[in-house]
Formats: sequence, structure tokens, C-alpha cells
Amino acid sequence: MPLTQDKKLVGGADLSRIAGLLNLSSTEEKLLEKDERQTTIDLRTKLDEKTVILADAYLVYHNTARGPAKGGIRLASNVTMDETRDLAERMTWKTALTKIPFGGGKSAIRVDPRTLSTFTKKLVIRRFVHEIRWELTSGSYIPAPDLGSGPPEMAAIYGELHMPECVTGKPPRVGGLPGREEATGYGVSVATIYALEKLRNKDAKESTIAVQGFGNVGSWTCNFLSESGSRIVAVADADGGVFNSDGLNIKDLHKHVDEKGTAKDFSGKAITNEELLALDVDVLIPAAVENVINRETAPRVRAKIVVEGANGPTTAEGDTILRNGGSVVVPDILANSGGVIASYVEWRSGKSGSITPRQEVYNTLRETIEDAFHRVTETSDRLDLSYRDAAMVLAVDEVVKAMHDRGWV
Repeated sequence: MPLTQDKKLVGGADLSRIAGLLNLSSTEEKLLEKDERQTTIDLRTKLDEKTVILADAYLVYHNTARGPAKGGIRLASNVTMDETRDLAERMTWKTALTKIPFGGGKSAIRVDPRTLSTFTKKLVIRRFVHEIRWELTSGSYIPAPDLGSGPPEMAAIYGELHMPECVTGKPPRVGGLPGREEATGYGVSVATIYALEKLRNKDAKESTIAVQGFGNVGSWTCNFLSESGSRIVAVADADGGVFNSDGLNIKDLHKHVDEKGTAKDFSGKAITNEELLALDVDVLIPAAVENVINRETAPRVRAKIVVEGANGPTTAEGDTILRNGGSVVVPDILANSGGVIASYVEWRSGKSGSITPRQEVYNTLRETIEDAFHRVTETSDRLDLSYRDAAMVLAVDEVVKAMHDRGWV
């Protein structure tokens, strides 16, 4: 993607604008803008007598008025404190919008996970656990998988602490939740189908969809939408993509990606990521990285509905261009909330010892997201707001009321 100087939608939206809509006091606004806690750790992991991994690690609590800080552990070579802060804030709004009793948190380790063996990655995670042990055992921070980490690393955390509720995203055989792996993608598919039906009066089987990204979120989103009868006409990843107006065979695409490591060169017309964003489809789902819909790419977007599967795929300027062009954006704090909803179910099960079947997880995801979507559309219509602003109005109002309940203001 071309570089852009667009302003990021920090935390998901322009908070000062939302504060004005809600007539917040200066104290309320300052509490929402300021992180409760930022910690930088000089993480050192000794592999053998000659090899030591040195990496910066970050832990952020944005707001815990509604519950403990919830957020995944990101492993990436270019992750920063600012990125960690942004993701922690988005989690605050995501949990508030869906009424999950968590606050916003995030952690990150600045290391390239592709250079680490599975064993070494677990050593790094265990060292990180040692550094934040109190936060984990006290329940003030509850991690989960994110980019660069997954169920094996969450199992390593559980192995260190032996507390089922201290971490979510574990493998089902060690206290994890059936359906947690695909939860975010399932939630994106639910949001997409709801948007088609309620906003466009269109059945999923009549729709065409383009998905940017075929990692965990993008691939599961494609699976569920394909099962619903939707026609996935294009998929792209970092190496390139493929287009077929008749629809892609998602099962065959999975086999291709498993063998080749990329969607590139799959049967169909080769396309770039930029070309995918400009396709004339009913729904565009950016489910890869942030800031891909910006002032350079947004004017070419023709999809009438954009469902944000990734965190922060749209810049502030890109968002304005989409809105002025008539595209409806389903914001990330609504569309990709499935992961944290499932995490809540797993956390609750870990504390109670109950067993939750996969179908019950799916039902909870669908009901929670559809309820939040209904409230967003009602607020959007009542206040004449974009869906992004309507979602933020609901989320910020929920957090502010919780801060009053806690006696913070």
C-alpha cells in the first residue's frame, strides 16, 4: 500500500467530537483521553550460553472502569507503544459497545515472531509472564492471542500460572473455548449479513464480497460467508490476490494457501491489493492491516458497505471520503468484536468450571453483535450520525456512566 500522511483514527474515532456530542465535562474527557497505565519492559530471554533475545515489551491499561483490562499479546518487529495504546483504547470501546464487563488493555513484544521457533516463542512469552506476573494472577490484565501469538502461547501462560481464567484463547483441551479460534471471523460474517439485510435489504446469497486478508480473521470470515451462500469474488494477502466474478472456491483456496503460503496464483485473475479495494462489490471487508483505506485509496472504493474486519483499516480522511461517497462503514469496534465476546465466555467458564458447547458460543456471538448493531442503527437514525460516530457515542456513554458509578468523577 502507498504511504499516506492521513491522520489516524486514534482509538477508533475522534474522541473530542464524541465528547461534544455527549456534552462531556472537561474532567470526563481528560479521563477518557489518558491511559491509566503504560509500562515499558526491557525483556531479556536467554536461550543458551551465547544467545540472548533483547526486546522492548509494552503493557497498557486504557480504562478499567467497567472491568479488568482485556487485550491480546501482539508480537511484531515494528510494534510501538503508540500502537499498543491505540489498540488498548479500541478495546475499551469494543467491550463497552457490546456490554462485555471488561476494560481496555493491550500488550506487545517488539520481536519478529517469524524468526522464532515455537519453543523459543514460548520462552519469550514465559519471560513476559514473569515480568507481569502480578497483573495476571490478580486478574487486572487478561491476555489473549493477537498478531504473532496464538493458542500455544496462551497454553504456555496457563502452564506458568495454573489459573484457567488468567488467559483466554487457550486450546480447548487445556481449558480453552470451542469456537474461540474462529470467533472474530464469525462475528465479522454476522455483521456483514446483518448489514446486507438491514441496510441494503439484500440476502447474503445475492451479494458479492471482496476480502483483503486471509489470515485468521479473513479466512474464517470467508468460510462463514461462503457457507451462507455469499459470493466471495476476491481475496488478497500481502503477496497479492485473485479475482473471479463467479466466486472463489474457498475450500480450494484454503488448500492452495496451505501449500503455497499465499492466495497469490490461485485460479482466477491476478489482482493487487489496491485493485481489490476498488472492486465493484456489495461489501468490502478489509481484514488485514491498518490504514489501508486512506486519502489515496478511498476515492476508488465502490463498495456500498465496508465492514472493518481489521483494527483501524480506515484513516480519518479515508473515512470522510467513504462517507461523502455514500459508503456505509461498519466500524471495527462493532464488526470485529467477536473475539473479545468469545473471550468473555471463556473467562466466565474458566471461573465457574462450566462447559460451553461451540453452538452456544456462536449463538452468543450472533445475539450480542446483532443487539449492538441494532442499537448503533437506532442511534445513527435518531442523531443523524455515521455508524462509526453512533457506535462511539454508545460506547463512550457506557464508559462515562461506569466512571460515575466507580466514583472517578
